[in-house]
Amino acid sequence: MSKTILITGAASGFGKIAAFDLAKKGHKVIATAQVYPQMSDLIREAGEQGIDLTVDKLDVTNSQDINYILKKYDIDILISNAGIMEGGPIAEQPLELIRSMFDVNVFGGLQLAQGFVKKFIEQKKPGKIVFTTSMGGLWTVPYVAAYCASKHAMEAIAEGLKTELAPFNIKIATCNPGVFGTGFNDRGVDSIFRWYDPEVNFTPESAFDGAADSLAHQLDPQSMAEVIVNVALDDNSNFRNVHPKETEDFVKQLQADAWTAKS
Repeated sequence: MSKTILITGAASGFGKIAAFDLAKKGHKVIATAQVYPQMSDLIREAGEQGIDLTVDKLDVTNSQDINYILKKYDIDILISNAGIMEGGPIAEQPLELIRSMFDVNVFGGLQLAQGFVKKFIEQKKPGKIVFTTSMGGLWTVPYVAAYCASKHAMEAIAEGLKTELAPFNIKIATCNPGVFGTGFNDRGVDSIFRWYDPEVNFTPESAFDGAADSLAHQLDPQSMAEVIVNVALDDNSNFRNVHPKETEDFVKQLQADAWTAKS
């Protein structure tokens, strides 16, 4: 049965791949992007591939955009995928950058989810919300701790929504990517050097070498997008969906080790 699915952050990465895949499967997809030039690119690419989808503007930090989208669309599934990463040592990272991450990754996603939850309940219909969080929502990666904090927050929000909305037949799930080559991680590392100054900051520049090295071993994002698609369409999906399996096993071991870690 065809579903109406709205995806945020569909201009690139997992969001765009998932939007195109869902549309190819015959679902009505509303692919949203932050700014108009991204919309134009999405419309062009979809047209070149013969994909039928609706493209609209949605900056999740803009309440006017959110209210417009909520009034315009009735949906069955929300894939809350929009996110940003600002890297750097949290002991020195400018607070305005941390606030901007929380505005997008937490408050924007929550405001939109609240709006669609209210519509689901008013319309007395089942619904589903899938949050793209991160492996960083389940453990803390050095030098992107603030980003991980925002994803930890979304994990807590998703767990709360899952329990609180169960009586209304509204399903909640999270998808937790490992390290994939969408460009997102590269931008997160690059963002450090927009404010970091080795002559001013006490964190040595060599501390970031490991982060740069990890970018050489990123995975094909297609498989993660397929996980997001499958979770969105599965009425009986797991709540938490870490991919790939190696990342899931790694995170589980880190969480177990945390109980005996020293300060």
